[in-house]
Formats: sequence, C-alpha cells, structure tokens
Amino acid sequence: MVALQMGFLEQMKLPFRTGEFDGHLLTVIAKRSPSRPCIISYRLIQFSLGIQRTANVVMADSQSSFRPALLVVDMQEDFCPPSGSLAVPLGRTITPLINTLLTVSPRTLPLKIATQDWHPPNHISFAPNHPSNPPPFVTSHTITNPLNPSQSYTTLLWPPHCIQSTPGASLIPELSSQNFTHIIKKGLDPRVEMYSAFFDPFPPTPTGERVCDSGLAKLLHDEKVTHVYVVGLAGDYCVKHTAYDAAKEGFQTVIIEEGTKTVNPGGWEECKKEMESIGGVRVVSVESEEVQRLFRKD
Repeated sequence: MVALQMGFLEQMKLPFRTGEFDGHLLTVIAKRSPSRPCIISYRLIQFSLGIQRTANVVMADSQSSFRPALLVVDMQEDFCPPSGSLAVPLGRTITPLINTLLTVSPRTLPLKIATQDWHPPNHISFAPNHPSNPPPFVTSHTITNPLNPSQSYTTLLWPPHCIQSTPGASLIPELSSQNFTHIIKKGLDPRVEMYSAFFDPFPPTPTGERVCDSGLAKLLHDEKVTHVYVVGLAGDYCVKHTAYDAAKEGFQTVIIEEGTKTVNPGGWEECKKEMESIGGVRVVSVESEEVQRLFRKD
C-alpha cells in the first residue's frame, strides 16, 4: 500500500519521509522548496473492503499545516516600571518587539492572545493576606489543592498586584492592544496561585475537573493551532509556566527570548536549560527560522 516508491523519489532528488494516513504506511514528499511545500494526492486502496480513497497528505512541517498563535503574557502596569507593584526590570522595553509581532498578517498569525493576571483582593499569593504580613519575595507559603487536600505545593508570596479592575491590572497603553483577537484572564480563584495562562498547577481530578481552567487550551485546540509563540512577563514565572502547559497540550512551543524579561535575570540561563530539558520548550531568538517564518510572504 505504499503510494510512491523510494527509488522514484531518489531519482527526482526530492526529500521524503514516511507517514501515516488512515492507518496505512506511506512514503511522502516533505516539501519541494523551503517556501512551497509539495502536496501530493494519494490514491489509497483498502483491499479488505474494496474501497478506493483519495487523500491529500501534508506533512507537519509544511507551511500548509502551520497555524500559529501568539501568547502575550501579562503585559500589565503592575508588572512594568516605573510604578508597578511587582515591576519586572526592563519590562516595558520588550513592547516594540511585541507590537511588531502583533502587526503580522492574520493570514499568517490568526490568533494573537493577551493574558492578564486578574486577582481578587483576597488572593492567597498576596503577602498582606497572611498573618503578621510577612515580607514578600522571600516568604514561602504552602497551598493545598481545594479539590484534593492530599496535594500541595509551595510558592513565594508577592505584593498585591493586578487586582481586578484596578489601573495596575490594565494592559500597558503602549501595547497595540487593538490587534489582539482574544484576552484571557487568569488567577481569578483566591485559593490558588496560577502562573500559567492555561490552568492552576494541580493535576485534574479523575473526572477531568480542575480548580482553574481559563479556557485557553480549548480555544487553541478549537482553532486547530499547531505552534505557540510566547512573549511577555515574566520569563521565569508566568511565561515559563504558560509555555510548559502549551507544550503539554501538544503544541510546538517556543519563547522568543528578546520578547521577555525576568524577575531574576541571574537565573535565566539555568531556567532556559530547565525548560528545554524538562518542559519541551525552546527559547529562540527573534532572528531564528522559527520566528522569521512568521514574516515570510505567502
């Protein structure tokens, strides 16, 4: 049932690989040139049923199957100098690059999604909400899963930030917000921390229930997204955990290095190694092929 012979492909000097369609092993041409993938119509014969089918097979690395989404994480006043309560050093300086990405044609980049921390005033991550008002940044607190008391994790406490409907929760004004297709709010449940724009850190219950689910995973799957590009603040917290969950959901995920800043710049190199080795997330330059393909003309 192999549709094309290897020898024919070799004679034509075309790159090829194997793939599957409807359970049948095929040899397929990956692409004819860097900019124009080759789509070949295969006639498959199901001998057992005597049914003839035709299928258009396109490999995953072809431009035709490339449907990316841009996630701009938490570009909010409270995370930016000069007056943010939890300002990330140089956080505002990444805005021009993000705005450039937001100008990419919708034909190439159909989903441009902003996320916002959107905490209630009594959020568990706020240091003043704990006895004796412990100092933020250096005090840890153990959070227990509201759905399963046997599960817990420890996280840092922070100053109050991004409180719902306050100026600090607003997206910064120099961001080209008019180009966003969606805005996802996260961190609404006061009982748990939620660095990721997808879910809280706890695993789902056996029935699939989660403490917090922003709906971002469903949105990306419904839109048939294949690749996720992550930028924003902060690289070592919300950007990292958002990228982790994007990769877990099956998306090819990269963080654009020039499009993020970190709470702890000194630990960024180690953080990058951790993301690549454990989380399946790559940190790439804006000059990389992965990013430049966004700007390539059809």
